[in-house]
Formats: sequence, structure tokens, C-alpha cells
Amino acid sequence: MTPRTTPSSGSDQKKTAETPDEQTNVAKKAATKTAKAAEKAAEAMKKGTAKKATAKAGAAKKTAAEKTAAKKTAAKKTAAKKAPAKKAPAKKAAAKEAVAKKAVAKKTAAKTTTAKSTTTPKSTAASKSTAPKKAAAKKIPAQKATAPRKIPAQKAAPVEPSPPVEPSAPVEVAVSPALDAVDRDRLLTGTHHDPHSVLGAHPVPGGVAFRAFRPYALSVTVVAGSLRAELHDDAEGFFSGLLPLREVPEDYRLLVEYEGAVQETEDAYRFLPALGELDLHLIGEGRHEELWRALGAEPMTHQGVTGTRFTVWAPNARGVSLAGTFNFWDGTGYPMRSLGGSGVWELFVPGIGEGELYKYEITRPDGSKTLRADPLARRTQAPPDTSSIVHASQHEWGDAAWLAQRGSVPTHEAPLSVYEVHLASWRPGLTYRQLAEQLPAYVKDLGFTHVELMPVAEHPFGGSWGYQVTGFYAPTARLGTPDDFKFLVDALHQAGIGVLMDWVPAHFPRDDWALAEFDGRPLYEHEDPLRSAHPDWGTLEFDFGRREVRNFLVANATYWCEEFHIDGLRVDAVASMLYLDYSREPGQWVPNEHGGRENLDAVAFLQEMNATLYRRVPGVVTIAEESTAWDGVTRPTHVSGPGGFGGLGFGLKWNMGWMHDSLEYMAKEPVHRKYHHNEMTFSMVYAYSENYVLPISHDEVVHGKRSLVSKMPGDWWQQRANHRAYLGFMWAHPGKQLLFMGQEFAQGAEWSEAHGPDWWLLDPAYGAEPDHRGVRDLVRDLNTVYRHTPALWQRDTDPSGFQWVVGDAADDNVFAFLRYDAEGAPLLAVSNMSPVVRHDYRLGVPDDVPAWHESLNTDAAKYGGSDVVNPDPIKPEAQPWHGRAASIRLTLPPLATVWLRPA
Repeated sequence: MTPRTTPSSGSDQKKTAETPDEQTNVAKKAATKTAKAAEKAAEAMKKGTAKKATAKAGAAKKTAAEKTAAKKTAAKKTAAKKAPAKKAPAKKAAAKEAVAKKAVAKKTAAKTTTAKSTTTPKSTAASKSTAPKKAAAKKIPAQKATAPRKIPAQKAAPVEPSPPVEPSAPVEVAVSPALDAVDRDRLLTGTHHDPHSVLGAHPVPGGVAFRAFRPYALSVTVVAGSLRAELHDDAEGFFSGLLPLREVPEDYRLLVEYEGAVQETEDAYRFLPALGELDLHLIGEGRHEELWRALGAEPMTHQGVTGTRFTVWAPNARGVSLAGTFNFWDGTGYPMRSLGGSGVWELFVPGIGEGELYKYEITRPDGSKTLRADPLARRTQAPPDTSSIVHASQHEWGDAAWLAQRGSVPTHEAPLSVYEVHLASWRPGLTYRQLAEQLPAYVKDLGFTHVELMPVAEHPFGGSWGYQVTGFYAPTARLGTPDDFKFLVDALHQAGIGVLMDWVPAHFPRDDWALAEFDGRPLYEHEDPLRSAHPDWGTLEFDFGRREVRNFLVANATYWCEEFHIDGLRVDAVASMLYLDYSREPGQWVPNEHGGRENLDAVAFLQEMNATLYRRVPGVVTIAEESTAWDGVTRPTHVSGPGGFGGLGFGLKWNMGWMHDSLEYMAKEPVHRKYHHNEMTFSMVYAYSENYVLPISHDEVVHGKRSLVSKMPGDWWQQRANHRAYLGFMWAHPGKQLLFMGQEFAQGAEWSEAHGPDWWLLDPAYGAEPDHRGVRDLVRDLNTVYRHTPALWQRDTDPSGFQWVVGDAADDNVFAFLRYDAEGAPLLAVSNMSPVVRHDYRLGVPDDVPAWHESLNTDAAKYGGSDVVNPDPIKPEAQPWHGRAASIRLTLPPLATVWLRPA
């Protein structure tokens, strides 16, 4: 709707003259004015003080003599606009005669106003004409001498008195400022798309019309400099008035009186849009890479006034209003405006700042209403409360040194050992800031290079572990504010620990206060029910083909890395996005345009997300949890593979195949392992098809899968020995490492988000504490040797960095391989997965290494092992073995992994 320059006068259109001639010739009886008041008003107008003259004239006492004088001079006064007040008897003949003398009238019906009208000043002494206007409905209390003068705002009043009227120059007649019935109804029902065009202050014929919509208010007064004018109560929360001003005051305020309270505030409807055309253009094209700066609640100074700009994308809504603590959660009086065809609704609210709670009251296409949290809220209430909170960050970062160096070496060529953490249960009850005092020191002591945080974004159900997100732009309020979370990230960086974060763009829950059918129709989810419903989790899938939705997610990935300095995103459930038939039976999915099962929209989204993130954030890494053999997960997006698709562009991919196969092998009794030997070696067939992470994650230690040590066969000693041997094998295998919390000290129970790791196992008062402490000490040493041995990470993605020594010793349950760094320096890793000691076990080795030294042995006594070690340097013999010119003889400890490097 185009904003109207002249609002209609909806109060009483029958009382408005129908033609300019009629409007010109209609004379009002100014029965309430005295000649003295009129002369003073005229003189005041000459001096540019029309407001004061009006107030003085309106305050004059009415007497019978004054009324008689007014009647005698009525014929000499020029015609003015009819006032919509009570009719009073008048002498028609006298009126006709006066009009005839001015030669400007065609009609003979001149009606007078009641004595309730307040006089307006004459334009000049020569014209001797007045333009009376209707007084406000409420009486004006006497003001103190120091207070601004208060005048009643009129239903119709000219900006200034007109000059002597000539027949060829009709007088411009003021209009009623009250809203018409259509606008009133649309505002009351929450379906007005442009409230700023009718509310606020607008120049109109006769002055400036002021309109306010304040439900439950007793009165509304306009305050501008010395002006203090009470608006007329038009009922149902509407107030209006016409003030004799030449232009809209730049800094007027509203004084709103409620029962027992008075609020003075800027008028939210006097401001221009606080969102630029470029923002709207980028939003429309789905290319706003900093979307969080354009949508959501943004505290700011706009047109010299501090407040908060609220913006929300709701293209299907018939109307959107703002509800919050500042208006008692009734959005009726805070309608937002639609910004063209962008689907964005905007309202700048002065005086609203950080900490205010809010939601959007959306009128759906069917006319019903829904109260929704802000999809781009930067802060939320702690569940189960669901309101969004206005937030402005005050955190000052101290991790500049970390950010400067993190991109110096590509991630796939650098050491990366990850400690996966569920923050809410790592040490239950700790806040972000309290975690910052403990978590960095613990992780640094154990030697991990990074932590991976299970989803931090706000989620309503703690049992989802964060994987059903409702607040994609807000860290969960369970542990503190967004700045508190920044404090934790900052502390980890200053301790030399990188921060990865689980990110969940695959789906979202159906909560009726969040994203599901956000504006009354499918918006963030696909409109096709077959594409929108996630078959496994009862959630909804994003519509990756809609550019605004794709923009919402791509910008979200950027947001976490730029605003919170996150070093990498582990993207959850990638496989569920890539396939149209994921967990669906025939008939429950529709092939793509090529007849295939690939979700082309999801492919394009993931490519755009990765390309954007790597371009904008130096040193960042993205990691895909992708459980299928999709080709090119970690291939660059501009390089096409055999299937014709460009790569997805991830930096790393979880090696789910290695995880399942190796755990299946370790779960077998040693006597049976020889029949499953290939489960430990098969990973090397495809090890260089992608850039891999070897994950022992939260998914493997819950829901009846048992903890890592409890998966192992045998008695307690054998379980721990298997556990240690497996970790040694894992840290030596090509790929990066990830270990879930609690597994670093061989917790026997499954993880539960309700109570977290069993820290009491490390209490010295506990009898078996040395057993658990030994495993933790091993993890520390694995990480230490790993970080100082480039052969274990420098050529993770290069086939020349790995060689089997013996991969087919199934009867012995032995695996031996060499790792090489960029300079060719080797490390020999040998695992004996049988419970027997193997003496003088011969292995072929390179003949250019004069001696080998045992750098790590998982069977050492300090780790809780039997202490079968090789303490002395081992020199090669000139006996060919395993296809090599030289060989060494080792003592292999039971259920153990040994690392050897050149002495």
C-alpha cells in the first residue's frame, strides 16, 4: 500500500463541505471568542507565536456581552471549515449577507459551533477573520509556570490563518486527523502492512496530524519544545489531533498516561526504516552473508535516538506485531511495517535496549494469530521459557594471537586430536564462566589440540543433547549469556585449544513457538510433506531449495565462526540431507529432475556453505558426519567427480566405516579375532578417498552400546588392556582423532546427559582409581608423542605417508605399519590384539634406520599394564623380512600397541 499524503477524515465525513466553493463560503459563528482575544491572537501570529496566541484565546472567559459582540462581527469574518461539533442556531440571512459581501460563496448554509471551540488567531488585522477549531474532548488541567504550555489538539485546524480570500483563491480546508474505519480495523486485527503511513505525525491540509495507537492508555499528549498538546481520545486505543504547525517536529515525544503510571517516550512511528535497500536486496537474493546484522533485534542509534530495530522475515503473514515485556505482551499497539516485497517486517522501537524479552505476534493468512520466538534471536530465555531477548555483546576478545596463527598450516596437514564435550554435563551445574576455569586446563593437561562441543545453539529439550535446535543464532541460556559463552571460547583459545562446534542444519523441531509453519504456511520447511517430515526424528527438514532458507543457514555458519571465533563446524547428519530416499520407503519420495535420489538442493546448500565459510574465515575447518560413500565430501566444490557433482567442500569427514569395523573387531574375543582381521585393515583400502577423522563419539557410548572399555571382552584387566591397545592403534592410524569425554579414563558406565562422566572414578579414595588414572595418563602421553611426531599427522591424506609392514598376520592378531612425515622420517606402530606375549617377533623395516627406540607402549606399568617393554634400542638385522632388506626382533606385550621411532 502506498503511504497516503492526505489521510482521510473518517470521523464524520458528512460534516465536511463537498466542493471547494462550498468549503470557501461556509461561515462559522465564532460565538465563544472576544474581540480582544482575537486581536491578541492576530498580533501573536505576526510575531510567529501562534501556539501561545491560540492558548490565550482558548482560555478567554465567555460572557453574554462577548457573545453579542461576536454575533455583530460574524458577518465580517471569512469562511472556514465546518467543525464537527453540535449545531447551534444562527442567523442565515446575516451569514448570507456576509458571504455575499466577500463574493466567494454559492451556498447559504452557514452553521455555528458551540461555545466549546477554542479560537485561533486572525491572520492580519485587516482581514479580521478567524478559523475556530474543535476543542479536545478532555479538559486541560492548569499547568505550572515552568512546564511547557499544553493546548488541546484539534480535530481540524489550519497551519496559519489564511489571507483575505479572493474569489479565484479558495481557502484550503483542514481535514480530520482521526483514522478511517478501514485503517482502524486493520490495526485492531493486526493486518496492517504499513502502520507508519497512518500512525505518527503527518503533514495534512490545515497543519500536522498526530495519531497514536496505545491500547489501555487513558490519554496521550504530544510534547515538542514548549508545545504540549493532548490528543483526542478516539476510543479503542486510538488518539488523534491536528496541530497548527507548518511541519512535523523533529524530536517530538509522547506522554502516555495509563492507570497509575505515565510513560514519556519517542513515537516509534515517526522513524524511517532502519534497514537499508542493500540489505533488502541481498535478503531477496539469498546472498546476505551477514544476515544476523539485518534481521533480528539490533540495539542501535537511529535518527539520533537509541532503541532497538526489530526485523523478521515472514512473507506469508497478513500482519506482524511486536510483543514483549515493554507492552505487557500485547502486540496490538506495536504493529510492524512490511518492507516492500522482501517479506521482511520492521519496527524501530526507541528506548528499548538489552535484556528486554520479546516475540513476534504473527497474523496468519487465515486470520489466526501465533506468537513466535525470533528465528535470529541472539539470546533466549533458559528453557522451558521460550522468549527471545534483546542482546548487545560487550565481550572484549583476548585471542588475537590464536586467530593469527590458526590458519598457518592446513588442518589436514596439522595435528588434530579432539576431546568431545557435552558442556551441560561435563561438570553438571557449571556455567560457561565456571567451565572456563576448569575445561581449558583439563584439556591442555591431556594434550588435546581441540575440543568439540556438542550443539551449543538453543534447544528446548535437554534430552536431545542439542540436536533439535530452535534458536540457531543463540547459545543455550542454560549455562549463561552469549558473552559468557564467548568468555569460554576465549579462555580455550588463550590456553592453545581450538574450538569445534556441532552444527545442525539438517532438521528442526515442530514446536509451535519456533520455526514450524512460522508465518502460517511452510516457510523454513519444504512445502511438500514428503520432503519436509524427517522420518527418523519426528522433526522437519529445511527447504534447501528456497534461497532465503539457504541464506539463513549459510549465514548461521558464518555467524558462529565470526561472532564467537569458533574454529570449525562439525555438520551433523549430512547423509540425511544428501539423499531424497533417506529412511524412506518406495513411494515416500520423488526422484530429482535427473531421475536420481540425490537431493540437489542440499548439495548446492552444502557447497555454498563451505565455499562461503572458507572464503570468509581464515583457518576454519568444516567436518562432515557423513555415513555413506558419497563421492567427494572433502573434495573442493569446483572439482567434479566421477558422478558429475562438484565436491561438497568439507575439510574433513568422520570415518564412520572405520569406527564401526574396528569396534566390531575389538568386541570379539581374541580367539575369534583372526576371523575378522580384515575389519581392522579394510579402512586402508579407502583411507585416502577423503580427509578423515577417526571418531569415538557420543553416539558410540549411549543407548545400550556401552562405553568404550565395556565393549571390550575379558575380565577387568583385559578390558582395560584392550581399551589401551585400541587407543594406541587409533592414534597411529592415518586420520585425525576424536574421543568422547569419560572415555579418556575408561569410564565403565554409558554416558548420560543427566549426570555426565563418573569423575569419582579418579578420586584417590576409590580403590580402583589407579586403573582409571593409568588410562588417562596413557591418553596424555599419546597426545604428547603424537603432537611431537609429524609422521603421525603431516601426511594423513597422502598415500605415501603410510606403508603396511604386515597386514595379514590374522593368526597372530598382529598389525604393523609405518608412518612417514614430509621429510621421510618414519614411525613404526605394532599392535598385538591377542592376550599372549610374543617374543622375538620379527618385522621387516627400512634398512636406512640404524636403531629403533620404543617411544610408547600401552602395556607399561604406569598405565596399568603388565610392563612387558623393550627398554633398549633395537638394531636391525640384515635378514630380509616382509619384503624388506632388514628386520628387527621385538617382544610384543599382550593386548598392547607399541610405537617405535628412529633412535
